[in-house]
Amino acid sequence: MESSQMTESNNNGVGESNTSLLASCWWEQLCSAMDRLNCLVVLTGFTEKMAKIARDDKRRVAHSLKFGLALTLVSVFYYVTPLFNGWGNSTIWAVITVLFVMEFTVGATLSKGIYRVLATLAAGLLAVGAHLVARLCGEEGEPVVLAVLVFLVASAATFSRFIPEVKARHEYGVIIFILTFALVTVSSYRVEDLIEFAHERLTTVAVGVATCLLTTVFVFPIWAGEDLHELTAGNLDKLAEFLEGMESEYFGDHSSCENLEAKPFFKVYKGVLSSKVREDSLSTFAKWEPIHGKFRFRHPWNQYQKLGALCRQCASSMEALASCVITLKKSQYPEANPELSLKIGATCAAMSSHSAKALRGLSLTVRTMTKPSPINNDMSTATKAASDFRTEFSEDVALLQVMHVAIIASLLSDIVIQIKRITESTNNLARLASFKNPESSRGAVVINIEDRC
Repeated sequence: MESSQMTESNNNGVGESNTSLLASCWWEQLCSAMDRLNCLVVLTGFTEKMAKIARDDKRRVAHSLKFGLALTLVSVFYYVTPLFNGWGNSTIWAVITVLFVMEFTVGATLSKGIYRVLATLAAGLLAVGAHLVARLCGEEGEPVVLAVLVFLVASAATFSRFIPEVKARHEYGVIIFILTFALVTVSSYRVEDLIEFAHERLTTVAVGVATCLLTTVFVFPIWAGEDLHELTAGNLDKLAEFLEGMESEYFGDHSSCENLEAKPFFKVYKGVLSSKVREDSLSTFAKWEPIHGKFRFRHPWNQYQKLGALCRQCASSMEALASCVITLKKSQYPEANPELSLKIGATCAAMSSHSAKALRGLSLTVRTMTKPSPINNDMSTATKAASDFRTEFSEDVALLQVMHVAIIASLLSDIVIQIKRITESTNNLARLASFKNPESSRGAVVINIEDRC
């Protein structure tokens, strides 16, 4: 009897153990399936993000392939035995040069490449001179002199990086100078043939730079000048889009002013305000680029920066106008004089409409590189509307009764004045860059308009 009870209890224990083991296996399989599902979701999200980046700018894919091609070409010096025997372990500097010099645009790659070659050459010559001076002090004094020279040169070069002009344009060259000087100087204490060592360093760097330049110029080149040109035209379009939206959604006869902050046009000016860093960078790199396309020797790249500064000033006024519109809309001031408010609103609508058309014309002028028409009716009409507002309403006592409308009209009037300055700057760009006459490129303009439509 007791033995049967013990057998039954053992069977129950074994059953419970098997059940627990089975549940544990199921739980592990469930966790493993959940982990695989999470990995699949993460991988899918990452793939979608990569695909979106490629769709936004297909040139990024081209640049990635060009980088791989340049790195492969320079790696041949490692694989071919005669070439490797000519330079030895110094061949690695050609690979490192590709990693640091290859940039997205031709101008950026060219500037970095030239700085790297010149800085390597200057630092190498100075390091050889420092080695010759140190050898005059004997074996015991040589390391002390070399250490002192490295300290002095590195400190002076590093301090020069605090100079605004050097930091903005030549910082990369200074860093390469310090690196090369320190490497060659320190190595000179152990290397028997310093001249050969410095020569190998310079030639491998030159090969890496040449590989980068050939790849970036002749394989799907990406020009900083073209990007700057398109950025300027795009900023003009954004300013015009804001004014067109204000004319149709706020000043128009059938405007509802509902959910105005959510409209895409209402914040489009922010893209202009944030374009300074990219604009300055593209302008700096464009100056390094050779003649390409419509951009000839000594193209006035600085004029793009001046035009961009005026566009950002105009965008700042648009930001103030948008803020004022939101504030007044929430305040809901009573209109003491509806007729006067309607009259000012009509003036604002005219200023917005004609200013937007003038900006669209300027954008087309920049994009097609054609001279603007000497008679700009839209700009003249917008300027006249702004002048009429200042002369007709500035001394009207009744204007105080619709001050919230008058503030908006005043800001819009200032925007018109700034657009007039943008027009003058665009005319200067057309003159300095020798834009073509509209008659000679009318067909190209028509084609461009049809493509955009």
